[in-house]
Amino acid sequence: MRKSKGYSKASASLLALLFAAGLLVGGLVTYYINFQEISNLSDKISILQNQVSEFKGFQNFTYQNITVYQNSTALAEIYLNVRDSIVLVQGATDSGVVQGSGFVYSFSDRMVVITNYHVVYDTSSLSVTFSNGNGYSATVLGTDPYADLAVLSVNATAGEFTPVEIVSSSMLRVGEPVIAIGNPYGLVGSLTTGVVSAVGRSITEETAGGFAIANIIQTSAPINPGNSGGPLLNAAGKVVGITAAIVSDSQGLGFAIPSNTILREISALITTGTYSGHSYLGASGQDMSYDTAKEIGASVTYGWRIATVTAGGPSDGRLNVNDIIIAMNGTLIKNNDDLASYLEEKTLPTEHLVLTVVRGNSTIDVDVILGTRPPPPT
Repeated sequence: MRKSKGYSKASASLLALLFAAGLLVGGLVTYYINFQEISNLSDKISILQNQVSEFKGFQNFTYQNITVYQNSTALAEIYLNVRDSIVLVQGATDSGVVQGSGFVYSFSDRMVVITNYHVVYDTSSLSVTFSNGNGYSATVLGTDPYADLAVLSVNATAGEFTPVEIVSSSMLRVGEPVIAIGNPYGLVGSLTTGVVSAVGRSITEETAGGFAIANIIQTSAPINPGNSGGPLLNAAGKVVGITAAIVSDSQGLGFAIPSNTILREISALITTGTYSGHSYLGASGQDMSYDTAKEIGASVTYGWRIATVTAGGPSDGRLNVNDIIIAMNGTLIKNNDDLASYLEEKTLPTEHLVLTVVRGNSTIDVDVILGTRPPPPT
């Protein structure tokens, strides 16, 4: 019996020892498993942190690349993209050789060169020279003195032509950057930059017979003799105008024909040689001002005051001298710039036009059927 009791006590002690050992081993196994899971989780967190860090670094690097591109290399790349599209236009006149600029454009897969009318006016032996120095004879396909536009056909091989893209000028805003490329003073392929300093201007040129060239872009980009006919580009390197004129003795004041005029006329100039879509009011006038209003006792200080009415023209019997046009079809007219731009952009010959006119102490509506401008001077 004692032996049995001793054996029982020994067995109980062994069982207790084994139980304790089991608890210890189980705890160690659990700890190990938890430790491994925590370690794996820590590794995953560390990897994720590294990935996030690399991602941030990549984003910063990309942003810096964009910043550098915009500030330092955009102009250089635009120039490289379009320089082969810019040409030197030369012609002989009775008084010597004239030269200007032009650019290649593809119209219905036909390659042409666009330039200013005043560049090719009264010239012979016309030629076009590409950026690689190759020169070819050229002929005039079509002209519009009223918009100072000319389209040329060049007797060159197909490989010489690199056309540019012309986009709408409607969305141009004052302050936007622009680029002019041309051949000032014969310095081929010169680039200048500036901003759009005004839109909707009007200018007159001798070759336009005294009519205003409307909706002109005013720019601070330096434009000099020889630039005429070259493209005015936006910040994306697309044509928004064609450089045309400068004001004598001005600093940073140049003008460009808007691309909308080119796009509106190009088909007619190529297919018919002319453009007959300029509407005609048949009157001359001057801008109103505070002093003018005070002098004549007018009730408005803005608008376009009628100076003469052309006999037999669209306004004959409709408008009177000293009438002041203040609106066209409900659109405010402050001056000649507004009037010329509205007629050019919004109307066509034979269309009905409602003029709001201040006549004496009354404001009335006058109906006019627009005519077509007389043929340009030759």
